[in-house]
Order: sequence, then structure tokens, then C-alpha cells
Amino acid sequence: MDLSFTEEQEILRKFAQDFLTSKFPKKLVKEIEESDVGYSPEIWKEMAELGWMGLPFPEKYGGTGMTFLDLAVLLEEMGKACMPGPYFSTVILGAFPILDVGTEGQKQEYLPKVTKGEAILTLALTEPSGSYDAASTEVKAVPSGDAWTITGTKLFVPDAHVADYVLCVTQTEEMAKPEEGLTIFIVEAKGPGMGHTALKTMADKLCEVVFDEVKVSKESILGELNQGWNEVKRVINRAEAAKCCQIAGMAQKVLDMTVEYAKERKQFDRPIGSFQAIQHYCADMLIDVEGMRLSTYQAAWKLSEGLPCAEEVAVAKAWAVQAGERVISLAHQVHSAIGVTMEHDLHYYTRRLKASELSFGDIDSYRELVAQGMGL
Repeated sequence: MDLSFTEEQEILRKFAQDFLTSKFPKKLVKEIEESDVGYSPEIWKEMAELGWMGLPFPEKYGGTGMTFLDLAVLLEEMGKACMPGPYFSTVILGAFPILDVGTEGQKQEYLPKVTKGEAILTLALTEPSGSYDAASTEVKAVPSGDAWTITGTKLFVPDAHVADYVLCVTQTEEMAKPEEGLTIFIVEAKGPGMGHTALKTMADKLCEVVFDEVKVSKESILGELNQGWNEVKRVINRAEAAKCCQIAGMAQKVLDMTVEYAKERKQFDRPIGSFQAIQHYCADMLIDVEGMRLSTYQAAWKLSEGLPCAEEVAVAKAWAVQAGERVISLAHQVHSAIGVTMEHDLHYYTRRLKASELSFGDIDSYRELVAQGMGL
């Protein structure tokens, strides 16, 4: 069993590490976090020129034709760098669904814009309940002649303030099973009737998005009418795996920072890393990080191969959340007071790991999926 990266993946990993380290010093990350847009348009353009926006998409749409497993390598490095910006929402939440179920016309219209860095996409799924189930969808789309009218409010929509297009999950028909009456529409984010309000968050930019009788054409339907939930489930599954990649990257960086600090910080005329308690803390962190990466890459590999992987993704997310909590907690114990200051880099990872815990469902929902996979 060979778990090492291919030569191509190793080249990608090393280049991404060097690029992201140089482009995103923590001082710049702080400035971008505090800015209204939440990303650097200049660096966004550079990333597009490197082919990162189109990395997992076919060459005929301007992509490089690589796999989700290759993308996982890049996402892990983005996690290590705490890279701010709409990459996740554009590529994972926006472009992949168009590749999955879009018409050829939709693919030709939107995917080249993504791969060239000319369009930012996002997904409007959650509503005031904050749940990720079909029954929570109350935003409605009703037919209006040859078009549709969308009305309602979505919450926690990532990067909606800078998005060009929003994939909106709507209720188009009331059915006995809510999963059977949902449809996804591709909506111009800055069109008539659209409004957004930035929310206060710990890390990523999230927005409330209001659809006030927004008119969209029937050509804006993504996939089949009333069958959108099947694609939503696929989006969530892929997004969970992608988020685990970022969490693994963040946890690895926290471990590296902690080990380096334990070697340099001295107490009683000796490095604190020479004390058994600190050694055990760092060993426990490594065990958690390695388990996290193994489960994450197993799920990413299955996604790349087109194999059923709902259980593997659930295992990866449940472990990533629990292990991430332990890693960051032990890191703070080793760093002590310095680790909770805003001058230290540790708080960037603390906030992002905490925010990642509730993304696409809480840990109990993943435990339930794992239990169901065992027939319980």
C-alpha cells in the first residue's frame, strides 16, 4: 500500500507551499480579514494564471484536468497558510455543481469564467434554522410565465458580497417528501432584487442574502426541476471532504508551530520540549494529525475514483473536528499565555478550526451517518 504523493502531487504541494507562504504572511492575512472584500484581487488573478481555479476541471473548459485528490493536496496547503478568499466557495460550492449536472451551455458559459479567475461563485443553501436538510429550505421559486421568481432569505452564504453568481437552493413544489420538491437556480448575484448583508464571523466572510422577487429564466435551472436535492447532497459530501483537507493543513501547521516553540522556549535553563509532559502533548498532537490526514485522503481518493464514500467522508469530518479540538487545545497549553495574544499566529488557526466545526453539519450528524453505515 503506497500512501505517498505522486511526483506531480509533490511538485504541486511544494510549489503551493512556497507560493502561499510568500503571498500570505500573517500581517497580510490580518489586513485581508479586516477588509470589506475579504480577498486580494491581485493574488486571485495570480492563482488563476497558475491554473489553480481550473485545477479539477476538464481542459475544454480552461481547466488542467487534474483530480479531486490532486485538489486535496492544494487545499491542505491553503489550510496551512490560512489563505483568505473565495476559492472554496467558487470551486467547491459553485463550479463543481455546474460540472456535475449543468447543461453543456451552462458549462461553456460559467466554467471558463471560473478557470480564468473572472467569476466568483457561491452556494446559498442554509436558512435561519442553520440546518443542512431538505426540510429547512423555505425560499420559494414560483413560475412566472417563461421565467421563475425567487423570494426569501438565505443565511451564512460564503463570499456572497463579492460573488458574481449564486447557486440558490429553492423550494419549487410542496411535496410529501421535501427532498422531491427542491431546485437549484444560477442567479446573478448583483441583479435586480438581490441584496446582501455581511455577518460578523470569526474567520470566513458570510452573508445574509435576500431574494426580493428575483426574476430568473428557465435556462437558469441547474440540473432537473424538483430534483435538486440529489445534487445538494453531492455538494455537501464533496464540501465536507474539502473542508477536512483544510482542517488537516491547519492542524499540521499548529503542530509544527508547537514543536518549534517547545524546542526554543526555555524554563529552568532547559527547553520545555525536554519535559515529558510537553513531549507527550506533542506526541498526542502528531497522532491526531496523522489520523486526520489518513481518513481525509481516503475520502478524497474515493471521491476522485467516483466510488461511494459518504461513510468515509463522515468518518473524516467527525475525526477532524474532534482531533482538531484536541490539537488546538494542547497547542495553547504548550504556548501558554503567548498563544492567546493577537500578536501570535496561533489565534488564526484557533478561530478557523472553531469555525470549521459547524460547517456542513455538527459532529453528532456525522456520528449518526457513521452509525447508519454500520447498520444501526
